[in-house]
Formats: sequence, C-alpha cells, structure tokens
Amino acid sequence: MRKGASFAVAATGAALLSAALLGCSGNDGQSQAPLARVDVVTANVVDFAPRVTLTGTIQAQVQNDLSFRLSGKIIERNVDIGDHVTADQVLARLDPRTQEADLESAKAGVQSAEAQLKQAIATYQRQKALIDSGFTTRTSFDQAEQSLRTAQAQLDSANNQLTSAQNQLSYTILRTGESGVITARFAEVGQVVEQARAIFSIAKDGPRDAVFDVYEAIFAQVPDDAKAEITLVSDPKVAAEGTVREIAPAVDTNTGTVRVKVGIPQTPPAMTLGAVVTGSGNLKSSRAVVLPWGALFEIDGKPAVWIVDPRSRTVSLRPIVIDAYLKDRIIVASGLNTGDVVVTAGVQYLRPQQQVALANEPPQ
Repeated sequence: MRKGASFAVAATGAALLSAALLGCSGNDGQSQAPLARVDVVTANVVDFAPRVTLTGTIQAQVQNDLSFRLSGKIIERNVDIGDHVTADQVLARLDPRTQEADLESAKAGVQSAEAQLKQAIATYQRQKALIDSGFTTRTSFDQAEQSLRTAQAQLDSANNQLTSAQNQLSYTILRTGESGVITARFAEVGQVVEQARAIFSIAKDGPRDAVFDVYEAIFAQVPDDAKAEITLVSDPKVAAEGTVREIAPAVDTNTGTVRVKVGIPQTPPAMTLGAVVTGSGNLKSSRAVVLPWGALFEIDGKPAVWIVDPRSRTVSLRPIVIDAYLKDRIIVASGLNTGDVVVTAGVQYLRPQQQVALANEPPQ
C-alpha cells in the first residue's frame, strides 16, 4: 500500500473513534455522573420529654444523734457501727455512783417527810378533838393545821426529788428509743463526756431516700410530678419507684450542686444503707424534632441539616437549634417543620442544590 493511502485509513479510524466517544457523552460533551443516594426521614414535631439519669446513694429518711442527758464517765459500750439495734436496747452506760447516792438521799428524804407528816396528822387530829370540846385555844388549833399543811408540802417535795433522782439514774443508761442501724460512733469506754454530746448516730428503720447531687440548671426542666425510677447499680434487676420529697434550699459551694432526696416508700431489702443507685426520670416536655446523629451537619461551626426538595430532589442546608444531644439522637428545638425531608445518611458527600436519589422514600 502506498504511504498516502495509509494516512487516509488512519484518519478515518480516528474519526470513527471520536464519533463513538461523542455518542456516549451528554449534549454538553461531559459524562453524566450517577446521583448520590441518601437516606432520609420526614421531620415530625412532637412532645419530647428528655430522660435524665443520675447516680446517688441510699440513706435513711430519719437519722438522729444519740447522747446522754447528763455528764459522766462511760463504763460500758455495747454496740458498734453497722449493728442493728431495737427500740429498748442498751447502747452504753455511765458510771452511776453519783446518781445512786442521790437516789438514796432522796429516798431518805421521803421517809423523813412521811414521819413528819404522820406526827403532824396526829397533832392536828388531837387539836381538832380538843377544840370541838372547848379544851384548847384557836391559836393552838391553827398552828396544828399549819404544821399539817407544811408536812404535806414537804412530803410532796421529797417525792418530787425522789422522782428526779430516779430519772437522773435512768439517764446513765443510753437507749435508742427506736430501731435502726448504728452509722457512727463518737466515744469510747473510759471517756468523760459532757451532757448532750453525741455518742452514736442511728439511721432509723423505715422508708429510705435515694440522695443525689444535682446541677442547678436541671431544675428548670423538672416537671411538677417528679417521679423517678431507682435502680441498684450492683444489680439492675432490683428497682423501685420514688418521688422527689426534698430539695436543698442552697447550692453546695464546694460542688456547685443541689442535694435532692427521692423518697422510696417500698424500699427493696437489697437497697441497704450506702448502696449506690441510679435515678432516672423524665424532664419537662417540649415541642421538638427527634433526628438520628447521622443527620447532623454544620454551617460556620453551627449545627445544620440537609433538606431535600421533594419536587426537584435537590438539597439545601438549613441551620437548626439543638436542645439536647442524646446517645443516639439529637433533639432539634427549632429550625424544622413537620413534613420537612431531612437527609440522615450521606451528608458528607453533598453540596448545595445537588440532585440526589433517595435510598428510602419517606412516608407521606
């Protein structure tokens, strides 16, 4: 073949290849890229009550300090921390020798007053018989009557002193007065303690509290009916229902928290004093849109989501306000309306006005 014919064949082949390539291109000469496929949901504004979970401990609703009513030296201690005690159980004793001596003295005083009263009664009766017969003066009778009254008053006083001495002796014995668990001990045998100084602390039997330290901001969202579910950390199967019964009036300056006590009317036996529990409850509800985390995007560092136009299937960014970030959801306080189609997966591949294909059609 001649050289000129070879060039003609080559030119013809190039033209056919070029025509084939153009046949596979769009009208603008560029290849048509496949549409990005995204998952979507339809926004729905609902009443949402966020749930909060806090960690606290079980404590007695009533906890008292026990002390002697008088000063003295401790000669006996019968209980220790952690012991369960009954209402009449003896916890400790003071040296009673001073009170025993006072009691004996009071008894002697009563005996003396009784003897003086007997004598005064006999004198009065004799004077009364004589004055009725006219054999004594009115002055002698009045003196006998006055002596009788004085003797009666002295006996009353002696009996009061005896009662006081008996009480003082009983105060050398420290009893609980109520059943419960000893939670603290502040004195030992051999110590001389002052009147009303705490010797033990006791957690009274009965309903328990779950006690939590709560940040102050949470109280703006607490509903009026503040119910809580209490669960034992060591065994989540042990649970009970409680109600907030006490909120501290001031913030703890050391922790910046407020102490909250949740009363548990029916406390499971496994929830012993000091047990660690979690308390869960719903906060005040508000109108919001709940979306999965995958929907979250940003504009200039602020939260946003991609919205799909149902007609053109193009996307656009819309700024939103987040009310709360939960474990697997975000709570949108504003920026969305019921019916908005929101992209929940594939947001990282999108650009404004990009046309997309919906992997799942949102329900109408």
